Amino acid sequence: MTLDPETRKKIDQLVASDSVVLFMKGSRSFPQCGFSASVVNILNTLIPKYTTVNILADADVRTGMKEYSDWPTFPQLFVRGEFVGGADIVRQMHESGDLEKKLGDLVAPAKAPSVAVSPRAARELSEALKEGSPGDVIHLTITPAWEHELALGGVESSHVTVQAGSITLQLDRASAGRADGVVIDFVEAADGAGFKIDNPNRPAVVREIAPKELKALLDARKIERLYDVRTDKERGIAKIAGARQLDDAAMAEVEGLPKDTPLAFHCHHGGRSRGAAEHFLKLGFKNVYNMAGGIEAWSRDVDPSVPRY
Repeated sequence: MTLDPETRKKIDQLVASDSVVLFMKGSRSFPQCGFSASVVNILNTLIPKYTTVNILADADVRTGMKEYSDWPTFPQLFVRGEFVGGADIVRQMHESGDLEKKLGDLVAPAKAPSVAVSPRAARELSEALKEGSPGDVIHLTITPAWEHELALGGVESSHVTVQAGSITLQLDRASAGRADGVVIDFVEAADGAGFKIDNPNRPAVVREIAPKELKALLDARKIERLYDVRTDKERGIAKIAGARQLDDAAMAEVEGLPKDTPLAFHCHHGGRSRGAAEHFLKLGFKNVYNMAGGIEAWSRDVDPSVPRY
């Protein structure tokens, strides 16, 4: 297939319309595929301004781009008129630091986050540095899944440097954007000792809770709302005292509660109730619990008088 002159001219103009142009499915504010979203997330950590072209809105551009760049899939990234690659290449370049080099002066200055290191953690990190190689610093990585990793390594020029007391930390740009307010501590427990990292930026998650733990919180009135997502037929077989069925009226009531209200959910084995818990988490509730094992586990571990089925 030969790209017709009018379509080539149109694509030329789009490529030249900005220093960074991303041909993608959807837009920067509403990506319509996971690959496009991944590149948008990377660019958002590096540059404040770039242009996106929704190839779903123009069949000629969508078809013509494959010949124009000799690349069969989307998204496609152009920097200063040069084709860079698709999602996998952009990700690899980002991880290696090559994408930041390619963008050059377009990259926004990174803001150093505020990170605190407790005295005990500082001692442990200092000991680790003594055992490492000369010039090593502590690297703090915070993944998109909000997992935290500490490691020794050499100074990376593309990373953000933070001085936390006597400890020098380095973070990649994405981690730095997730790290403001992080506190690094070192704690000892019955099952061993290790670093404990508290991050106030971590999004709320559904907390899986064992029946005995839930019973203790209910008895202490730290949780006052337990919802049963099972059917009428199932509730006719077995119920937990005080658990309210999550019907339409209960749904409307919960939606009107303050977002810091603790909510707990249960079903037969824990699957359906987790779905309900995640629904309310998306509505902004911050303290949401799902009883692991459902009423089956409650009968086994808390109250054997509750029938099992």
